[in-house]
Amino acid sequence: MTITRSLSIAAALACAAPRLAHSQQQFTLEQVLGAPFASDLVAAHRGSSVAWIVNQRGARNVWVAAGPAWQPRQVTRYQDDDGQEIEGLTFTPDGRSVVYVRGGPPNGSGDRPNPALIRGGMDQAIWIVSVDQGTPRKIADGSSPELSPSGDSLAFTRGGQVWIIRVAGDNEKPAELTKLRGGSSNLRWSPDGKRLAFVSNRDRHSFVGVWDFAANALRYIDPSTDQDGAPVWSPDGKSLAFTRTASRVSDLIFVPERESPIPWSIRVADASTGTSREVWRAKPGKGSVFREIVAVDQLFWSPNADRIVFPWEADGWTHLYSVALAGGAPALLTPGGFEVEHVTATPDGRSLVYSSNEGDIDRRHIWRVAVDGSSKPSALTSGKGVEWSPAVTSDATLLLRSDARLPARVARLDGGTLRDLENSAMPKDFPAAALVEPTQVMLRAADGTPVHAQLFLPPNAKPGERHPAAIFFHGGSRRQMLLGWHYMYYYSNAYGMNQYLANHGYAVLSVNYRSGIGYGLDFREALEYGAAGASEYQDVVAAGKYMRARADVDPARVALWGGSYGGYLTAMGLARNSDMFAAGVDLHGVHDWNSEIPNFVPAYDSLHYAKESALAYRSSPISAISGWRSPVLLIHGDDDRNVPFTESITIAYELRKRGVAVEELIFPDEVHDFLLWRNWVSAYRAADDFLGRRLKTRATASNTVP
Repeated sequence: MTITRSLSIAAALACAAPRLAHSQQQFTLEQVLGAPFASDLVAAHRGSSVAWIVNQRGARNVWVAAGPAWQPRQVTRYQDDDGQEIEGLTFTPDGRSVVYVRGGPPNGSGDRPNPALIRGGMDQAIWIVSVDQGTPRKIADGSSPELSPSGDSLAFTRGGQVWIIRVAGDNEKPAELTKLRGGSSNLRWSPDGKRLAFVSNRDRHSFVGVWDFAANALRYIDPSTDQDGAPVWSPDGKSLAFTRTASRVSDLIFVPERESPIPWSIRVADASTGTSREVWRAKPGKGSVFREIVAVDQLFWSPNADRIVFPWEADGWTHLYSVALAGGAPALLTPGGFEVEHVTATPDGRSLVYSSNEGDIDRRHIWRVAVDGSSKPSALTSGKGVEWSPAVTSDATLLLRSDARLPARVARLDGGTLRDLENSAMPKDFPAAALVEPTQVMLRAADGTPVHAQLFLPPNAKPGERHPAAIFFHGGSRRQMLLGWHYMYYYSNAYGMNQYLANHGYAVLSVNYRSGIGYGLDFREALEYGAAGASEYQDVVAAGKYMRARADVDPARVALWGGSYGGYLTAMGLARNSDMFAAGVDLHGVHDWNSEIPNFVPAYDSLHYAKESALAYRSSPISAISGWRSPVLLIHGDDDRNVPFTESITIAYELRKRGVAVEELIFPDEVHDFLLWRNWVSAYRAADDFLGRRLKTRATASNTVP
């Protein structure tokens, strides 16, 4: 970790900064960020077992539980905050072991994440461990593991190629399937284990490939100039369904995309011949652009293989539809003004269990619907909590849940009641009782757009007291902050920081600005958002005006903070309205769209898009830097693969050149979503210190309402 001299001096003087006193005891960042965070809940293919990943202060481990007792057990014993993620969690078919990937993918230079600066570097490898607490065994270097139906073989990717290895022995060597062009993903075994489907990702197009083990041959399914993806096998293994979307010819991203001139479609192929036919095509207009759900597969076959379920935004909301294999009009399974998000099938394939914000737009709850549409959706959970990622076993439904005071954890549905699995990892000093319940706030931007936000007020605030304020913007921008702890690790930490700020005397507003999810297609694909005009900046101004007008907020002490896209909006606020915002904390923010777009689309040439790039520049903080006067804290890891580190280098240089106060906290070899728990704590501690000095010492003549 590297800290500039100015920040080091500031930390030494932090004790001199006045703190707001409250009768309720204040908690520390280590306490509020110290709870275990559960994720990646999966069910065994057969039987009654689930597995999930727990991140406890940076130490990531695999946990399991089985019915009827549902007693959680930790099956791996990684103890260090070493920055090595765990993903790709799956059970072996017999349910006796779990397979997982440990370590991250390489950056453009081939370096794997190593923010802990571990000597010799780190690998990304596939491991297997017995659920009876056996010692993990390394299978091979690689990622994206996919077990065969029998469980004796494992397909995975390494260096863009597909590899196969037998799972049983310690001395097995992987074999490359064949030499493939492009990069491979979405590996899917046929039900009989005789074929392996995958997606071959090329430059602007992609194919669905099928490897036939008996023939020792590769076939690409009905190749075209389009992007084919999301392959899924029919229950009998004779057919393969996949999505087809038009290839992108434009290099412009971070701009609204409400419709496609060539709507996406679903095709079904004969696995033996490779010929395919179109089963269904989206209508022009809304829903013509494919919108994914959070699921292992985007398409679901009915048990008798006569229908396919898929996501579609035909009415402007992400819903589930069912279409007959013979074609015809699709049936809407989940009607209403809400979004379907996390989806899984029941073991018998007859129902889908999913999360949505139906009737509770700033939360998530679990619902169930029949694949054939024979019954209306039924709510499995409700109330003031947040529930997501259902996992259905042969005799139980489990899920991940949170609420305003407790972060992500595993729970089981028991006769309509949610019962948390025992959580022995919860620290005794976690300040659940001291957390506040955020309230829903509705803002209205200058153009009339309604914007949802969550307000956190200091506990036990005195009547007439004016507080400093912090306005938070999430990243993405395809995200939505909720009325409780978030289901993503990054934003769970952000929620904890907002709670910490409220506990330490700040009024905090978390803003779900336009271009985020949860409020429908038109809100997500807001006109002129991002590089096409920064229309969401109106929501920043609306939030600023709302907070400055509150009787319990000191209008001279309103700050902005956020990461990634939220860092972009923080920088926009400081550049365009330093008169409104006194300071800002900008974590790995975007400062020039013309520098950010090539990070995702290397072919982007601003000279080729002269008109669009000029607008992108005007939509960037760098274009308004002459008006930037408020001090800023820049926080960035220099192995960031999402927002180039040069974004912070350039903005820091330009601000210093103009005499603007810039402080920095830089993490060598850290990535975008900080992998080290201690870096999250350090970043938020630096933010707290910075805001404490920049805001609390800028009090008006009187901190009470006249």
